[in-house]
Amino acid sequence: MNLFNVYPLYEMTPSYAKMCYVYDKNGNKYLDLYGGHAVISIGHSHPTYVKELSNQLSKIGYYSNYIINDLQAEVAEQIINQSKCENYNLFMCNSGAEANENALQIASFHTNKSRVIAFKNSFHGRSNAALGVTDNLKIKSKLNKLIDVTFLDFNDKQGLLNEISKNDVSAVIFESIQGVGGLDEPETEFIKFMSEVCKNYKICLIVDEVQSGFGRTGDFFAYQKHDIKPDIICMAKGMGNGFPVGGVLIKNHIKSEFGMLGTTFGGNHLACTAVLAVLKTIKDEDLLKNSKELENYFREKISKIDSIKKIKGRGLMLGLEFEFKVAELRKKLIFKHKIFTGGSANKNLLRILPPLNIKKKHIDMLYNALKIELS
Repeated sequence: MNLFNVYPLYEMTPSYAKMCYVYDKNGNKYLDLYGGHAVISIGHSHPTYVKELSNQLSKIGYYSNYIINDLQAEVAEQIINQSKCENYNLFMCNSGAEANENALQIASFHTNKSRVIAFKNSFHGRSNAALGVTDNLKIKSKLNKLIDVTFLDFNDKQGLLNEISKNDVSAVIFESIQGVGGLDEPETEFIKFMSEVCKNYKICLIVDEVQSGFGRTGDFFAYQKHDIKPDIICMAKGMGNGFPVGGVLIKNHIKSEFGMLGTTFGGNHLACTAVLAVLKTIKDEDLLKNSKELENYFREKISKIDSIKKIKGRGLMLGLEFEFKVAELRKKLIFKHKIFTGGSANKNLLRILPPLNIKKKHIDMLYNALKIELS
């Protein structure tokens, strides 16, 4: 039997990984500055992560959500403590797409409406509604196209107001910083305007923090820079450091009902343990501070390379924009310099999404490789 062939693959097979390095089956060592799409937040096989998951596995790994799991309550408490997001409730699931899917469903239940406003170049996942509100026709089936969605430009206040005033919108969903789309972000003034308009029209404002959350930008959630309180916050990726887990924070004014949402595996004992290990490490190692400090060093160092058009992003969710397509540069970085980086819908953008505990020497390694290839 063959694998269903949907992924374009690089000829590299990892055999093990430690912190910010990945080793292939031939023993070659790679610097991981991509973290598997911003998933690796505290480093591969972090000692705390390995210890906590191993201990939990020896007790109980899974049971369904028909019994009490105290670990879920502990996850909720620790997220609130570190993020300072008060007056929210937590629903746990298995991925970012599933988090966004549940958020859209919650909004529809709450407002009794169905249309969604999303933004151009957005990416919210590959399940039905999540893909429906993703701005990429190439990967949508007819089923995904049944989702009633309107795409707007960032910072288009009048367009937003025109659509919302039609009184058929359940939710506005946006990424604080677009990931796959190319690290564009809306202006603070527009985000505050969105928040106020949604409040006035009793529409759910959903912020997709799947890639930008859990400290990646130097704030616990990237939207917090803008001083708003969204109705729903979606998270995943760095939340589990590689363990499949997602979550939705839902404002207290949105009421829950039995059967409204459901998941077989979401919030299982191992998933909760993974999240708690990540939260403990973020706190103990002061990784939000490290994200901000390393961003400053990254900008100072990398800006010395003349061929870079623009440095985009915040914290350790960064991108280098060039005047040329970066596909060949990425290949050279992987196979010649043994450095993982990422691409995006913007073919001229090289994405940098490393573990949050990288050091200056790792940025120096990227700088040296880029200097060689771009000289």
